Amino acid sequence: MAGNSKRRGAVRKPGTKKGPTVGSGGVRRRGLEGRGATPPAHLRPNHPAAKRANKAQARRQSGKKTDDTEIVLGRNPVLECLRAKVPATALYVVLGTEADERLTESVQLAADAGISILEVQRHDLDRLSANGLHQGLALQIPPYSYAHPDDLLSAVTADGSPALLVALDNISDPRNLGAIVRSVAAFGGHGVLIPQRRSASVTAVAWRTSAGAAARVPVARAPNLTRALKSWADAGLQIVGLDADGDTTVDELDGSGPIVVVVGSEGKGLSRLVRETCDAVVSIPMAGPTESLNASVAAGVVLAEVARQRRTR
Repeated sequence: MAGNSKRRGAVRKPGTKKGPTVGSGGVRRRGLEGRGATPPAHLRPNHPAAKRANKAQARRQSGKKTDDTEIVLGRNPVLECLRAKVPATALYVVLGTEADERLTESVQLAADAGISILEVQRHDLDRLSANGLHQGLALQIPPYSYAHPDDLLSAVTADGSPALLVALDNISDPRNLGAIVRSVAAFGGHGVLIPQRRSASVTAVAWRTSAGAAARVPVARAPNLTRALKSWADAGLQIVGLDADGDTTVDELDGSGPIVVVVGSEGKGLSRLVRETCDAVVSIPMAGPTESLNASVAAGVVLAEVARQRRTR
């Protein structure tokens, strides 16, 4: 029976009663208290944005190429970028920073170009720089929009004039890339092709070195440089490699037809597969004891020769 206290289990033990007990209201009240502001998405461990940020950080640490937004720090670099008309989305100025002629000119150039000018706290820029040497000024540059090799070839074909393209093999210095882009623009070239891996990319340094020519000369990026060159060769373009150990000299080069000049690095030169893809490999004859030229200088010499031949024919 229910009232039989001698039956086993008939008497409820103290503290086992269901429902609210004394003091439970405080526990529930603390459970309803706020836990502070919600962290940004990239700081939540299991959020997809955090996983993407961790992967991007791992790629940067491993040296792999990323297309993240670039931040240029320091008054001189920022001013040089703005003078070269590097496309930018925002200029960051630290509140209360001491102004000089570089900062004043940077703000004026950004305003004239329609770039957003944002005043930020110093610690905001400190987080963007490893050593904090931003001098109170930073410029945000969006990722460069690369063309596809097929689209670049289609644009050249539609132009009507014989194609003049430059492909880069083992060029890792963005200053060389910028200088070559500038030479391509100066001598009537149509574009530049770079490999997706193990190559310099169009960064702020390349923009500055090109002196604004990167805005006029399209740069295409190919997942496989050798395959892209073979595709261009099948389309009727002559693939000419430029190497110190060339089979002939640039004096014997016929640049009147559609041509792709493939430039190798100073140290490694052309890679084996790229060299085998070339229809010819030429070198620049040297009058003095100098064994080789800088890659961008050598490219400029060949482009100038091709432009000279086309002017005289």
